[in-house]
Amino acid sequence: MNIKKEPLPPLSMYSITAKLFTHLEKSVVSSFGIEGKKLLQLGVEHFGYKEAHDIAKQAAIEGEIHVLDKYIPENVTAQPKYGDLNIYGLMAKLFAQVTKAVVDEYGEQGKNAIREGVRTFGEERGRGIAERAKYMNKDNTVDHYLSNYDMGRSDLFTYENTFKPNMIEQTFTRCPFGQQWADDDMHEYGILYCEMIDPAVARGYNPNFQVVHDRYILKEGVCHFEFKLEAEQRND
Repeated sequence: MNIKKEPLPPLSMYSITAKLFTHLEKSVVSSFGIEGKKLLQLGVEHFGYKEAHDIAKQAAIEGEIHVLDKYIPENVTAQPKYGDLNIYGLMAKLFAQVTKAVVDEYGEQGKNAIREGVRTFGEERGRGIAERAKYMNKDNTVDHYLSNYDMGRSDLFTYENTFKPNMIEQTFTRCPFGQQWADDDMHEYGILYCEMIDPAVARGYNPNFQVVHDRYILKEGVCHFEFKLEAEQRND
């Protein structure tokens, strides 16, 4: 009897947030050593130890191996800073505070270290999406990218997908990450994530994927993408 497979559930945003921090930490420490660790610590402190603790704990429960907990004091007693802010907003705030600490100290070198962390984070996620497609007996081609995506799209996102031969066109008019960075006046730091993440995820999924990201919510008020494969080609 053939058993129909169901797509794997999306990763929790807690796991994704801890994974992002782990990649940022690796890149920043590789670039700046112990001084980089001090800046990461400063960023986590400015973000808030209670929220960081809750994210780290939940991610660990879900099986995510990460380093966020290394930057949180034991027996945290701090009070929450953000009330009932959703995890998307918390991820944006954590990224912004860590990035601000590094970039304010190291300028363009700091930006490059953050970009590299986002790149490796995105490519790891992309490889995971390819594995999700493989689990469903699908190739890592255009048709199976979004249907096996690893992050759930809550109603905090407003977007439209248009499917064309060997291409997906996406337009986002609302994004909780971009909105949080805009609300916090953290455009300079949030844009480093926006510029890197989608090309990196797509490249991890299939090295032949090309992404044109020509408009950004943080700049033009809308995000517009074109995901293209020159030919429907899987990467074995």
